[in-house]
Amino acid sequence: MKKNFLTVAAMAVVAFFVSTEIAKAADISFSGQIRSRWEVNEHSNGAGVGGQGAGTSAFSDATAPDDFVFSSVRLAATANVNDSTSAFIQLQSVRTWGNGGNGVAGGLANQGQGSGNASYSPNNTDASVGVHQAYFTLKNFANLPVAMDLKLGRQEIKLDGWRLYGNTIWTPGMQTHDAARLDHVHDNMSLSYMYIITRELGRTDDPGDQEDGENHVVYFQYKGVLGGTFSAIYSFLDDGCGGGASSSCAINGTDTIHTVGGRQAGQLFGIDYRLEAYYQGGQADNQSLRVNGSRAAGTPYAAGQAGQVSRGAHMLGVRVGKTFNNVMFKPGLTLWYDYLSGTSDADAANGEYNSFNTLFDTGHKFYGLQDVFLAIGSGNSQGTNGLGLQDIAVKTKFSPMPGWTLKADGHVFLTAENPNSNPRMTQGLTTIQANNSVGTGFLDNYLGTEYDITLVNKYNANTNIILGWSNFQGSNTFRNIRNDPAGSVGSDDANWGYVQFDVKF
Repeated sequence: MKKNFLTVAAMAVVAFFVSTEIAKAADISFSGQIRSRWEVNEHSNGAGVGGQGAGTSAFSDATAPDDFVFSSVRLAATANVNDSTSAFIQLQSVRTWGNGGNGVAGGLANQGQGSGNASYSPNNTDASVGVHQAYFTLKNFANLPVAMDLKLGRQEIKLDGWRLYGNTIWTPGMQTHDAARLDHVHDNMSLSYMYIITRELGRTDDPGDQEDGENHVVYFQYKGVLGGTFSAIYSFLDDGCGGGASSSCAINGTDTIHTVGGRQAGQLFGIDYRLEAYYQGGQADNQSLRVNGSRAAGTPYAAGQAGQVSRGAHMLGVRVGKTFNNVMFKPGLTLWYDYLSGTSDADAANGEYNSFNTLFDTGHKFYGLQDVFLAIGSGNSQGTNGLGLQDIAVKTKFSPMPGWTLKADGHVFLTAENPNSNPRMTQGLTTIQANNSVGTGFLDNYLGTEYDITLVNKYNANTNIILGWSNFQGSNTFRNIRNDPAGSVGSDDANWGYVQFDVKF
C-alpha cells in the first residue's frame, strides 16, 4: 500500500512540473465574461430573445408577460505556443435562472441552455457547458507567395457592421462557425477567404452527402477611402437539398445563394455615413414560393415546374449621422433607411424568388432592438412571409453625465412588396379581423412602429450596465403575416424591458 502511494505521489509531482513547463512554453493567458440579464417580455411567447418566438398568443392583453433572468458565462484561454502558432479555446454556459431539475422550463426554454442546476435539483447534473470557440492560428501558413495566416476550427466570423456575418451579440449564445480562414494583411489592405461547413449529416440519413451544406466567402477591405473604409464581399452558400431522409426541401436539387456587394463607411465633413448594397442570385428550393402563393403548404407554387427557381434579390442600406461632441450632453442624431427586396405574387407565378436572405447577420443591430424581424431572411411567417422589409429609422443619443449614454430610437417598418397582390395574405384577412376585432379594409405595406429607449452606464473599465425598454405596435398586415396559416396573434402592442450586467475580465 505504501509503495503504491509513493508511486502515485511521484507521478503527480512529475505531472505537475511537466504541465508547468508546458504552460511556460505556451505563454497561456485567460479571459472571461459573465453576462446576466433580467427581461420582462410580452412579444415572444417565452422564447426569451427574438421575434422568431412570436406566435399564437403574443401581442395579446389576455397573455401575461414572461419574466425571467438568464446568464451566459464564457471562459477563454489563449496560448501563444511560439512565434508562428497560437491557439484559442472558449467555453460557454447559457442558462435561465431556476431552470433545471423539477423546475418548470421558462424564459430561454428553447435556447439550448442544458440541463441546469437549479434549487430543486437533487444533484449537480449540470450539462450546459460547451465549446463556443476552439481554433488554432498558423502565421504565414506554408510560406505561400502571398503571406496568409490560417485560422482553423470553430470561430466567430464578424465582417463589417455584421450585416451579413456576425455573432448575433444580443442572444445568450452567440453564433459561431466550423471554418477554415485565410487572412492576408498588407498596409491598409486586407484579403480573407473563409470556408465554412454549415451542415454535415451522418451516413444513415445522408450517405451521398446530398444534404450537406457549405459556405465560401471572399472578403476584401481597404482603409483610407473617403474618410473611412471600403469593403467588398462575395459569398456562395450551397445548401444541399438532395432529397435524402432528412431533406428539408420540397424537391431534389440544391438551394444556392450567391451574394456580392460592397460597403463604404466613414466620416466626411464631420458627418458619419454608411452606404452598402448587395445582390443575390442563385437557385431557390421551389417550396419557398408557397410563402406568397395560395397553394397548400409543401406544394410548389408553379404547377408542373421542376427543379429550382431563380433568385434575384437585393438589399440597400443608407445611414447618415452627426454627433456634437462640443455641445452640452454631446447629442447625436442618425437617420437611416434599409430596403430588403421581397417576392410578389407575380414573381412567384413566374418562378422567381426575390426575397433577400440576410445569411448569418446580427439583425439586432439593424431591424429594431425588440427583434420582431430577426427571421427576415427565412422568407416565412416568422419574418415577413417573403414580402421583404423596409426600415425607416431615426436614432438619437445623449450623454447626460460622464459614463452615461441615453439612446432613443424610432422605427417604421413596411414590407417591400404590396401584400394585397398575394392571395395567401388576403384570404386570411377576414378571419384575422374577426378574431382580433380589427377594422376592415385592404392590407397595406405598413407593418408597425417600434420605439427603443436604452440607458448605458460604463460602470468601470470592465463592467457595463444597460437598462432598456421597447414598444412595438403592429398593423393588420403584421397580424396577418404572424397568423399564417392560422393563429391568434392579438391586436395589442407589445412591451419589452430589461436590465443587463456585463462583466469582462
